[in-house]
Amino acid sequence: MTKNVMEAAVLNKPLDIEMKTIPIPVPKEDEALIRVHCIGVCGSDVHYYEHGRIGRYVVEQPIILGHELAGEVVQVGASVSNIAVGDRVAVEPGVTCGRCEACKSGRYNLCPDVVFMATPPVDGAWAEYVAVRSDFLFKLPDAMTYEQGALLEPLSVGLHAMNRARVTPSDRILVTGLGPIGLLAVQAAQMFGVSEIYATDVVPFRQELAKEMGVTHVIDPLHEDVTQRIHELTEGRGITVVIESSGNASALSNAVKTVNRGGRIVLVGLSASSEVPLDVNAIVDGELDVLGLFRYANTYPAAIQALSRSNIDIEKVITHKYPLSETKAAVEAARTQKDSAIKVMIYPGQ
Repeated sequence: MTKNVMEAAVLNKPLDIEMKTIPIPVPKEDEALIRVHCIGVCGSDVHYYEHGRIGRYVVEQPIILGHELAGEVVQVGASVSNIAVGDRVAVEPGVTCGRCEACKSGRYNLCPDVVFMATPPVDGAWAEYVAVRSDFLFKLPDAMTYEQGALLEPLSVGLHAMNRARVTPSDRILVTGLGPIGLLAVQAAQMFGVSEIYATDVVPFRQELAKEMGVTHVIDPLHEDVTQRIHELTEGRGITVVIESSGNASALSNAVKTVNRGGRIVLVGLSASSEVPLDVNAIVDGELDVLGLFRYANTYPAAIQALSRSNIDIEKVITHKYPLSETKAAVEAARTQKDSAIKVMIYPGQ
């Protein structure tokens, strides 16, 4: 490294992002220093920007947001052997302890001591450089772009949802909500071999993009009865899996009515209210599996392999690109342009 300072976009308080010059992090013995090539704007970033908190996580001091990233290794700690300077890598942003019961059982996403980027008080990666423990870095194949590497993080949510629902190619899936997570869940389903995928959304732009990405049919819940339309479209066969990614309370409640008996419902989107009415009798009578989902676990290697062997274009979700110096404009686009913005990507150093 020839310099010891870098530019970073810092959230001082809600609606206040400022470009600051700060020290470049020094990697620890088991870490690597990554030059960030691109980093996505997540819905959680927008929420912190707007409200300064998500649940029990509160922005009490200036913080760097951003956790969907890929970049180049420029320095490694003394004990790092799995990667080398010059490697192109995707970053899994939640570093876990590796010792607790959750980690040992393979469900490390539930680790109580996880250090997750851009979750107060932990800084994220809206910056030129970031230091990350090396076992949470994954080499990108030569043919894979940095953008694809950054999108592995939100794609992992979709892949984890497929794993939670035990999805097979014979399933008929309904994805409710076609934001970045919903659209990438569609592509995760395709990676699992599913060919019959239905979706709901109220935004015309997202409806059309979903069709381009291979959705069998898109339903507008404002103008159509979702359950009735699904019955018609599937010729009475119905839906076996619902991936609820909108967080809409009505969509969540209706999932119980829409899915087949013996079906599975995966709750991905967070509702504005922690309490949502559900027809418990329908859940019991239909022997439904209602599954929560928290981030993801053990998805990056599988995602890299699956993308390398498929013609699925996950970059279709990228609608806007900004340099790091225009991070505030990037977040505003993600926040206000719901009719045209899906995934907004930020490029440090460009």
